[in-house]
Amino acid sequence: MSEEFPYYAPSEKCDHALLHCLKCVTNEIEKNESCSECGSRVEKDGERYAEYMETLEILFPKVQNVVSPVTSDGNQCIAVTNLAGECATYNYKPDQTIEDLKNNVKHTMHIPCENQMLLYNGCELKTKEGSGRKMTLADHNVQPNGTIRLLVRLYEVPHQLDNVTFELFWGFPAAGKDYLDATVFFYSGLNFVEMVDYDHRISRFGSVKHSGDIIYLESRRGQHTIHVSIKSLQSYVDTLVFTLSSWNAPNISQFKTPSLRFFDKKFPEKKLCSDEMGHAANSQAIIMCCLTKRENGWEVHSLKTLSSGNAKNYEPLKATIVNVIQQGFMV
Repeated sequence: MSEEFPYYAPSEKCDHALLHCLKCVTNEIEKNESCSECGSRVEKDGERYAEYMETLEILFPKVQNVVSPVTSDGNQCIAVTNLAGECATYNYKPDQTIEDLKNNVKHTMHIPCENQMLLYNGCELKTKEGSGRKMTLADHNVQPNGTIRLLVRLYEVPHQLDNVTFELFWGFPAAGKDYLDATVFFYSGLNFVEMVDYDHRISRFGSVKHSGDIIYLESRRGQHTIHVSIKSLQSYVDTLVFTLSSWNAPNISQFKTPSLRFFDKKFPEKKLCSDEMGHAANSQAIIMCCLTKRENGWEVHSLKTLSSGNAKNYEPLKATIVNVIQQGFMV
């Protein structure tokens, strides 16, 4: 429950333990523009209130239906939901093949079938069994009114591949010099193991290395590069989570043309992760993707989850990551 409480006091004038949850704190600011505990003035258009509201949106996302949830004839349905809070619903047909369901999701949520990973009760819905027979919802014991999680698989890492690279470029804000920070978090299940960033550049056993700040003053651009040796990762590490966060600016929109590449070090032209950054405009940080270990090897999954937090205080980011793991979006 700790992620439901503020990490910072609402005002610099507040000098007390943070005992009220985020909902209580934000409700008081919304109604009276004051701290719920000490009564200090807190403006609704202030940066701290905006951070609180962003955190609440992450912890308790509003579900957005993109298809009518119930048909007029009252048929039972199943729901497919993603990390963005989008939820598409379809008539429940136990004999429907997973292949057909993926085609429906493709048309509704615009994710190519080959990139879809559908999970029900933590298990992937396979399209075919070993004999080649197409599998159905009934084969996977999917129940009516059930919820299926949609993950976007960007890349299945070949067993022979070892070295991959996460590379970030950005332009300085219009005024002054500021930084976007690329950080990788190591997890074993729900347990945080360590992190690597511009300040802690090498992981404990040397499997991940960070370039630190690479600054081009004449062109007013910056760069971070993270190298990962997959085969050198400790056996208990099952997920690497890659994030971007602003250092001083309240959100990433302050930076000019930020771009991201995730690629095989030997084949830098083969991009493994999207470089689209526009949806992060109003966020202090974004969880871009994860490298996760599954039964058949490592995979790169798109996450694109907004968060508060940065290198000055990673706790909000770590809380968001754990929330994503608990929802079943990292497997």
